[in-house]
Amino acid sequence: MIQYFEWYYPSDRSLYRKIISESSSLAKTGFNMLWMPPAYKGAAGISDVGYGPYDLYDLGEFKQKGSQSTKYGTKRQYLKAIQSLQNKGIFVLADIVFNHKMGGDTLESAIAQTVDGWNRNKVIEPEHEVETWTGFTYPERKGTYSTFCWNHTHFTGTDYDAKTNTNAILLFQGKHWNEHVSQEEGNYDYLMGCDVDFHNQEVIQELYAWGKWYTQQSQVDGFRLDAIKNIDSSFFPCWLAEMHRYGNHPNFTIGEYWTSNVYELQQYLKDCNFCMRLMDVPLHYHLQQVSMSNGTYDIRKIFHETLSRLDPYHSMQFVDNHDTQIGQALESWILDWFKPQAYATILLYDCQCPCVFYGDYYGIPHDNKAPVPFLREMVWIRANLLSDNIVNLMDDDPQKACWMAYGPHPVIVLYTIADWKEKSFCEPNYANLTLEDALDPTNQVKFDAQGNIKITCPPGKISIYLLDKDALKLHKAIQ
Repeated sequence: MIQYFEWYYPSDRSLYRKIISESSSLAKTGFNMLWMPPAYKGAAGISDVGYGPYDLYDLGEFKQKGSQSTKYGTKRQYLKAIQSLQNKGIFVLADIVFNHKMGGDTLESAIAQTVDGWNRNKVIEPEHEVETWTGFTYPERKGTYSTFCWNHTHFTGTDYDAKTNTNAILLFQGKHWNEHVSQEEGNYDYLMGCDVDFHNQEVIQELYAWGKWYTQQSQVDGFRLDAIKNIDSSFFPCWLAEMHRYGNHPNFTIGEYWTSNVYELQQYLKDCNFCMRLMDVPLHYHLQQVSMSNGTYDIRKIFHETLSRLDPYHSMQFVDNHDTQIGQALESWILDWFKPQAYATILLYDCQCPCVFYGDYYGIPHDNKAPVPFLREMVWIRANLLSDNIVNLMDDDPQKACWMAYGPHPVIVLYTIADWKEKSFCEPNYANLTLEDALDPTNQVKFDAQGNIKITCPPGKISIYLLDKDALKLHKAIQ
């Protein structure tokens, strides 16, 4: 999979056009799934990355929030991009943001109490009159596709009182936070903006109605669900089952539950009846810790207490994403020197659902970040050579990782987080065969007549050994 956007992608409405032009190359490299950014109009118009949702029915069709297009293009281009990918055999995941809405059209008077930002169960100001931007009437869309308008009764709370011009978390009269959410900050139902009330039956009906419309309009193959730790876990099993009946019958879902605690992820999977995979955030943090450890991390424990180890079928592995980028809310950027090793860990080891980040694949001009070296090569190797028969060749050295994928196209990975490393072993079935380091063609080694071999890796680097004929195919394929 590739996540096909990054936070600082230019607001030039070009992303969908780029997807169309790149779909053939992506398929040739080895991608078979693509995660697209949120497609609907955000509160910041063409500057909105997609996580400040304003109108879910505006996929770049109506002149709202200053433009017809979204940051990424028009509705017509969006649908064309999806079709282009699917024509190349690439499944499309749509990013869905249900937790909150932003950019309301009208002010409303309401009664609310102010709660403590660090403990949302603690009231710090009793009920009082407030004025909130909770009226979503979509005057420019004029009822096209849906006549549903949102008001403060459809939200649990919000974070701005226009009457006093103050920012604080407000809980509306007669409301309570959803129970089946993360217990951070006492109760983590509220995240930002106008918090959608998943106890309100009108809201539930509208989200179902929108989902049916959207899956039929877009024909996407699956979903990436944003901020699910802030949404009642009882909502998604039924909603996803219903969406499976419409459109392109999307049946693949990844949820973002951001926590370093793998047991919270396991509990959420139980609560939602295992209706989705979850992003393996603990593994991401392990990879970041390795990159910052100055060679002191015990690489043998990199999958310890990760979802990829405890429940691989319901895990999605990633290195970095739009939230972990430098300057973003969940900044936890993996240092550049370790990026190739990190990607080898998820692409060439025993991981079922690895995701490549756009910013690592193409680079991030905003931060002067170049594309991660050898990333295209690793995607191609996974798609064309890697077998499921992977054997761990780790030893007592905590500073190196080594494994081998057996089969007609053997792949041997050796990387180090410290000094020069080498590994000797015997595989009689490969006697007299020549291997080449795909990342350094001058480095060739050969199994002897008994199948003995010694491979090496430079300090702080990675080596990926292939049969010499497979290495030649690789180099031709990615030219």
